[in-house]
Amino acid sequence: MFETVFDEITWDIHGSKPFSPISCYRDLVGPMFDMGYSSLLEDLSQRGLLSKTVVLATGEFGRTPKVNPAGGRDHWPQCWTILMAGGGIKGGQAVGASDEIGGAPKDRPTTPGEVAATTFKALGIDLGTELPGMGGRPIPLVDRGVEPIAELF
Repeated sequence: MFETVFDEITWDIHGSKPFSPISCYRDLVGPMFDMGYSSLLEDLSQRGLLSKTVVLATGEFGRTPKVNPAGGRDHWPQCWTILMAGGGIKGGQAVGASDEIGGAPKDRPTTPGEVAATTFKALGIDLGTELPGMGGRPIPLVDRGVEPIAELF
């Protein structure tokens, strides 16, 4: 993945230099990402590879629901969006929603464990798989009891 589009435009939009203003998301970074992600999905589909490929677009946090005093938005781990496609995932839907300002999950929140379980299921990997750990102690691929996001299949 790329972090910087040009030397002066970044994914980080805190509002003050060296970060980009919010307008860069709207005018440049967002449209470039949209075209790249959708082109990748179209290409994989046309080649018959989308059912065998999982494409995720995520980060480790969202952005504050309100603009900060510098005119940007800061890191916000309480609520964010993930795009998932391929590997048998049903497209064209949204699972869950945020509150009216995008500050907190409103319905159907999901956990990172559920995202991992969904990814492994979409790749055809058995969720009961265990990895070898220290001293031969098995480590589960996903925590016991964590299920994939059922609505996506």
